[in-house]
Amino acid sequence: MGPVLAGVLQLLALITALALAHVPLGTYMARVYSCDRHWRVEKWIYKGIGADPDTQMRWPAYLRGVLAFSAVGVLFLYLLQRLQGHLPGSLGFRAIDPDQAFNTAASFVTNTNWQSYYGEQTMGHVVQTAGLAVQNFVSAAVGIAVAVALVRGFARSRTGELGNFWSDLVRGTVRILLPLALVAAIVLVACGAVQNFSGIHEVGQFMGGSQQWNGGAVASQEAIKELGTNGGGYFNANSAHPFENPTPFTNIFEIFLLLVIPLALTRTFGLMVGSVRQGYAILATMATIWVGFTALMMWTEFAHHGPALELAGGAYEGKEVRFGVGSSSIFAVATTLTSTGAVDSFHSSFTGLGGGITMLGMMLGEIAPGGTGSGLYGMLIMAVIAVFIAGLMVGRTPEYLGKKIGTREIKFAACYLLITPALVLVLTAAAMALPTPGDSMTNSGAHGFSEILYAYTSASNNNGSAFAGLNADTQWFNSSLGVAMLLGRFLPMVFVLAMAGSLAEQRPVPATAGTLRTEKPLFTGLLVGAILIITGLTYFPALALGPLAEGLAS
Repeated sequence: MGPVLAGVLQLLALITALALAHVPLGTYMARVYSCDRHWRVEKWIYKGIGADPDTQMRWPAYLRGVLAFSAVGVLFLYLLQRLQGHLPGSLGFRAIDPDQAFNTAASFVTNTNWQSYYGEQTMGHVVQTAGLAVQNFVSAAVGIAVAVALVRGFARSRTGELGNFWSDLVRGTVRILLPLALVAAIVLVACGAVQNFSGIHEVGQFMGGSQQWNGGAVASQEAIKELGTNGGGYFNANSAHPFENPTPFTNIFEIFLLLVIPLALTRTFGLMVGSVRQGYAILATMATIWVGFTALMMWTEFAHHGPALELAGGAYEGKEVRFGVGSSSIFAVATTLTSTGAVDSFHSSFTGLGGGITMLGMMLGEIAPGGTGSGLYGMLIMAVIAVFIAGLMVGRTPEYLGKKIGTREIKFAACYLLITPALVLVLTAAAMALPTPGDSMTNSGAHGFSEILYAYTSASNNNGSAFAGLNADTQWFNSSLGVAMLLGRFLPMVFVLAMAGSLAEQRPVPATAGTLRTEKPLFTGLLVGAILIITGLTYFPALALGPLAEGLAS
């Protein structure tokens, strides 16, 4: 079997598995967030944190809950790292430096999981499990909660109430993420992933010196890392490491994990707004972009430019030989079109155009299918923009799901769209203009520029993957990337929740003959076009200086 055919068959198997999980998981999540009953363990949690789960919140109160909870998470994780040298199970590792501790705390609380350190040489068992793994769960649950609040904004009328943040947070963690992560961890352990609390030990001689490894609760963290679209690896090699990703089967299984919740949330959305077909329209948009990007990536990486690649059968540099070009291409697209950031190959070693595809996937806003929750609310914001454009073309007031899209809603959507491009482009320009950040680049020219552009794109869009080649463990990058992650996560949430509150206050508008049918393929095509055009107009000059220039020159 040829490598191209193998890649296509893996893609088809992945699509089949996602299709089988879509209905049951999407329906289950809709029931979770629509249920009025609380589990006993959930009542214990509410009592412990002093929250009333039955109190309905308007959007400012919901936002305060999101920000307060996340601020406490940043502070706790920062202190845990700073005190690591005094904690049991530290494996002898010292306390983390202040700038790196801030960067890591911001990274994991924002669901970015950018890492400027070697995980197996820096973080002990307590920080990994009590700090990083916990944030893998709750940061994902926060994203789903905000998405559900926006869905309630479309579903409810003549009320500004969006539900209860604490109830949504706890249910998402206890009823969805924990059970699924448990099953996924068992599968990974059965397939060879490591799960222990062993210390550092030598495993033999390597290149004239001793080779040392430490174990850890790897499989359990790997499960929620993918399932919650987090991405932080227990080891520096991330999902290319055999302790995290032992076999070609686990590689496809991990891709399945990082896609399954974002895609299933489209059915949750359809059920909660009372129209499954609306959910399928959003799903079709996500699937069209994802399949298109995957096909384009496989084409660029299998293309034979020169005798070396021709003999190898594709661009193998930087790719794990256990998985090959096809599987690595599927993983790279999936991880950058979601907010996962996990890697089983190194994007800096992709072809120039291949590296540009990974960057473009993040620049779209990671909405195809996007992160857990963040992908859905990002796509719904784009749907509002598409409806507005359609309204301008036909000269009537735009409507979406029975709600008028007026001046206030468009201002919220516009602010949402402008935040991350502003962070990416301004911080990239600052890093290129200042004298010291450029010293961190391993490469010069277009590829070196791509390293920095990729870093700020990844941080601002809460992805977390790195282009490799960039030494980001400096005070400038740790600080600026940390700020980018915090602003890129929470400023958009302000406008999402504000829009949700505005929509929930409206009276439903009855459909007429002139109403745009947003469940039809025509709207799906309009939405795909709006996403690509808006992103292209925003980022084309920067892409032309980096990956496009490199790709066209090769």
